[in-house]
Amino acid sequence: VEVAPSRQRLVAYLHDDMRLPRPTLGLLDRLGAAAAVAPDGALCRLGLADVDPEGPWSNRSVRLAARVSWFLRGDDALDESLPPEARVVRALDARRRAPAPILTLVHGADNESRLAAVAQLAPGRGLVAGPPPDDPAALAALVREAVIEGRTLVVETDAGLPAALARRIERTPEVAWVVSSARELPLAGLPDVRWREVSVTHGIAEDADWQEVLGRPSDGQRLDRQQLRLVERALAGGSSTVGQAIRRLAAGELDRLALRTRPRYQWSDLVLPRDQTRQLRELADRYRTRSLVYGPWGFTAAPSAGVVALFAGPPGTGKTMAAEVIAGDLGLDLYKVDLAGVVSKYIGETEKNLDRIFDAARAAEVVLFFDEADALFGKRSEVSDAHDRYANLEVAYLLQRLERHDGLVVLATNLQRNIDQAFTRRIAVWVDFRPPEEADRRRIWAANFPADAPASDLDLDFLARNFTIPGGTIRNAALAAAFLAATDARPIGMEDVVLGLKREFQKVGKLRTPAEFDRYYPLVADDDVEPAR
Repeated sequence: VEVAPSRQRLVAYLHDDMRLPRPTLGLLDRLGAAAAVAPDGALCRLGLADVDPEGPWSNRSVRLAARVSWFLRGDDALDESLPPEARVVRALDARRRAPAPILTLVHGADNESRLAAVAQLAPGRGLVAGPPPDDPAALAALVREAVIEGRTLVVETDAGLPAALARRIERTPEVAWVVSSARELPLAGLPDVRWREVSVTHGIAEDADWQEVLGRPSDGQRLDRQQLRLVERALAGGSSTVGQAIRRLAAGELDRLALRTRPRYQWSDLVLPRDQTRQLRELADRYRTRSLVYGPWGFTAAPSAGVVALFAGPPGTGKTMAAEVIAGDLGLDLYKVDLAGVVSKYIGETEKNLDRIFDAARAAEVVLFFDEADALFGKRSEVSDAHDRYANLEVAYLLQRLERHDGLVVLATNLQRNIDQAFTRRIAVWVDFRPPEEADRRRIWAANFPADAPASDLDLDFLARNFTIPGGTIRNAALAAAFLAATDARPIGMEDVVLGLKREFQKVGKLRTPAEFDRYYPLVADDDVEPAR
């Protein structure tokens, strides 16, 4: 009827009304065919036909969807009603008959790798893929496209299936449905149909993928297939090298959840006992030589070639500086993870944030630094309610990501006893940071007064001997003294340093005693506020 005018005249004749060239519900009912275009009938359920919503029921006309009419005339252009996020993937060559339609749940790895796995599961069937649309017309267009072209319909979601979509899957067993997600979806929200599950555990792009996308093999970069596609776009958008494109890719994800630090410190800036310094150098060497040990030498990387280190010790003892030194020695950027931005009260969001961090860090090869790590890597609690159960799931998921990560991760904690034992078993290098001894304190005091800074009669021996404080406190006190002296445009003196120490003691509520401050005690004995100048 849609493509043959002569048939339109026949339909009008059956209606006895030349104004009705299309079949109506009344005519189809008389012919015993109305069930085909009922809301649950195959034609409407699959989006192949439309029924006019206006007018008396018997006079409502029935027409083929425009996409079907064009398809019958040999036009294979995509339906304009498809959601903009939808994309069509060509079919792999089929050497066997495509399997019968079934709901398949595919999870793990990255989105592009999951799509590749779906294509392997159904050779000869193309794919139409995209997130679940909110618009019913867009969903109908997706279903129609899958039916007309014999494609597998892939729904990409990490937030579970909307109820309307689950009902549509239940009503359309003719369609080969796939639900693609980073993690397993809750069983409670799945459609009431027969389904199978496929886990994609390895998503790293191989040389064949690099050759297909960029026309060249990998230089050792470990990207998943989705990241490789993003690098391709970045190169098309102006990035001059693959390395630049990868750094840009990583920065986009990491900068929202972590603070990038370009390492400033060198090994000579660290003031630590000899054995701790040796441990840190061993950590850098372990990361640098891991490809040799796990490659030609044949040692087993179980389950990944990544390196996890724990820096434990009181605040100010050099944990952050040590992480910077190692990153600088390896020629890598250091990303300090913002735990406030990672941990979310919303179920599933913490895991998504962790995925973004670890995936981007793997792509760009950066050092991840989790400060106050016990907030995220703390001991699992006894389960007393749903919140405890979910918090323990977050810890378990974090363990999995640590195990699979091929890069360098540094966990820093002030309270090592709070770290979950499951994490300690995965730590390759454990470094204890203790408050410095007197000789080291003197070296730290000396290092924190630059050669160009004017100083007058600083008694560094007195400061090192009398004040048992960590390097971070020494640095802050020296800096405070510099600002006090600069305000009056004079050299830095002992009185300035003592007042700087007073401010540091006030920060942490520490008592100032005559035994420590000795002859300078009168300068710091009280907390009277001086009048503003």
